[in-house]
Amino acid sequence: MNSIKISSSLHKIATAYQKQLVNISEKQFQASPPIGGWSYSEVYAHIFDASILSLETIEDCLNGKGKDKPTAFIVKLILFYGSLPPGKYKAPEILASRIRYITKDEAFLLIGDFLKRLDKDVPKISTARPQIKTKHPKLGYLNAIQWLRFTEIHLRHHFKQLKRIEKSFS
Repeated sequence: MNSIKISSSLHKIATAYQKQLVNISEKQFQASPPIGGWSYSEVYAHIFDASILSLETIEDCLNGKGKDKPTAFIVKLILFYGSLPPGKYKAPEILASRIRYITKDEAFLLIGDFLKRLDKDVPKISTARPQIKTKHPKLGYLNAIQWLRFTEIHLRHHFKQLKRIEKSFS
């Protein structure tokens, strides 16, 4: 896994989120979609809050605040193939409790914060010790580059959710 390539991909995905956001009215951003589930607002709040938390966890790995634990084989496959297995997932309780409604302006700020932190952390990832890992609430122990790759996969996964929400409104 190459941190520069993953970072470039993350920038493209975040830009796609920004473009999507421009085309949504504030009213629709807050509204529950006809298909049920999270509003655009809740998805944006979750995905960028979780992504920023992932970057904070990467910093923990960079600072040696982790454990020397194995990464599960199935998780290695997810990271290799770049997608979660098909299906809908519940957010881990620790993240579900943080989901909230935000405004479009707050969503733009979260995206900007994420990108600033990403640009600050990515150059350091190549120096991270691969055996230092921190625990993901569902996937187990990940090192710095694995956290970055997971963040990319997670952002892509939720972008598909935005497309389902968009389709349900049309």
